Amino acid sequence: MKNKSKSVEPKKPQVSIQMTDGVLIPRKDNNHVLNAWRITFFGALLVLALLVLLKPDPYRDILLVCIKGAPVTFEASILAMVFTVIIGVITGLGSVSKHRWINMISGVYVELIRGIPLLVQIIFIYYAMGRFFKIQGMIAAVTALSICFGAYMGEIVRGGIQSIPKGQMEAAIALGMSRTQAFRYVILPQTAKVILPAIGNEFISMVKDSSLVSTIALSDILRKGREYISRTFLSLETMLVVALIYLIITLVLSRLVGMLEERLHQNG
Repeated sequence: MKNKSKSVEPKKPQVSIQMTDGVLIPRKDNNHVLNAWRITFFGALLVLALLVLLKPDPYRDILLVCIKGAPVTFEASILAMVFTVIIGVITGLGSVSKHRWINMISGVYVELIRGIPLLVQIIFIYYAMGRFFKIQGMIAAVTALSICFGAYMGEIVRGGIQSIPKGQMEAAIALGMSRTQAFRYVILPQTAKVILPAIGNEFISMVKDSSLVSTIALSDILRKGREYISRTFLSLETMLVVALIYLIITLVLSRLVGMLEERLHQNG
């Protein structure tokens, strides 16, 4: 009898698919003139410039009105991002904590907040806090954005901590550090470097989602556009300009995040 040898096919490497709510981050190795980021960015600039130059009435007026809401958009996003990082670090540490109750509280917070739409959270916090405290729209907006994105940031921090080899913690403890000191001086600095690009993506998403704060009468870009529509009834023209403004802002931020990621890779 002849021995029949079975051919063993080599295993194909597993491909992980990552989904993100952020815009396309330009890569340094993609130097082609017609890459996706350049086409989208310069295309948006060209369309906006042509609208303003060729038909200043009403597009120039719309642009001047809507752009006045940009400082409010950035103020809400930047303030919320600061508190989001703080909440995310606390939640992430709680998620990897050895204490069962701390771990459970962090898990419940993440699952609860991620299961409720941001718009519902903004409206609920605005009216719920308004019943007990005299708050302004900015405070409610920053609070809602921080609580909502803090849950997602907590998962980012947790993933970053778990990506650090366990040998790092064991080596730090072997050198005489306590577990708290090891987290503070060894694990967290390495985690920060790993999650910085993800934090940038979250900030881009926050800038876009901050348009929802217009529902609580905060004069951001979208709110200015809606006020203009209420006066002129030019809904299509106004929403076109608002969309282009948000697109240009998010594309600029995506470029900055891409540069940050390249710098991190260069520094190892």
